[in-house]
Amino acid sequence: MLLEHVRESRARLVQVSTDEVYGDLETGGSSTETDLLRPSSPYSAAKAAGDLLIPAYVRTFDVDASITRGSNTYGPHQYPEKFIPLFVTNALDGEALPLYGDGRQVRDWLFVEDHCAGIEVVLREGAPGEIYNVGGGDEHENIDVAERILALTDADRSLLRRVADREGHDRRYSLDTTKLRELGWRPQTPFEDGLRETVQWYRDRRDWWQPIKSGEYREYYARQYAERLANATAV
Repeated sequence: MLLEHVRESRARLVQVSTDEVYGDLETGGSSTETDLLRPSSPYSAAKAAGDLLIPAYVRTFDVDASITRGSNTYGPHQYPEKFIPLFVTNALDGEALPLYGDGRQVRDWLFVEDHCAGIEVVLREGAPGEIYNVGGGDEHENIDVAERILALTDADRSLLRRVADREGHDRRYSLDTTKLRELGWRPQTPFEDGLRETVQWYRDRRDWWQPIKSGEYREYYARQYAERLANATAV
């Protein structure tokens, strides 16, 4: 077990978690590190369970461990299962873009280099047992992000298809990052700049993502979207 290794070796640990542990914030506001955890999916519940172990080990065994909770991260080299690389690569190939539900789910987008910088700040300066939100402060509806991708890839809007929503799909996440900012961290990449850079990277690096989107990936894609796309409607 990782925490047992940290305990024995006296190493420093940063648990990289997610804003999903706070649950849905449809009514507004932003999550702070002291908010109750209300995970909606098995994935976020597993993350929350891991988060609860950190302060327990800090208190019981005096381990040197902190937690970061990041918002939706994007950028070059992201596996094409995720929303932005999926939509970018599908648009570049002229394939349908499967938009869940009404597309009005709101996510706070954080460029990968800014997320890494936040984790490094916590690694070096974070206090044991403390939690730090790492958010980009760039909240956008999924449909807005999809339309930006269409524009940046010069793809036709008819590729955008409305499909059945995902089970347990939260409407909105938002992070209050005051605590991490007090350590000197700030996101440096506005969403429009990061998205443009990301789209260009996937445009230039078909050699990287095209082999990935074959074989086992195609089987996953069929399981996830075939039935949904068969019953899709225009946006």
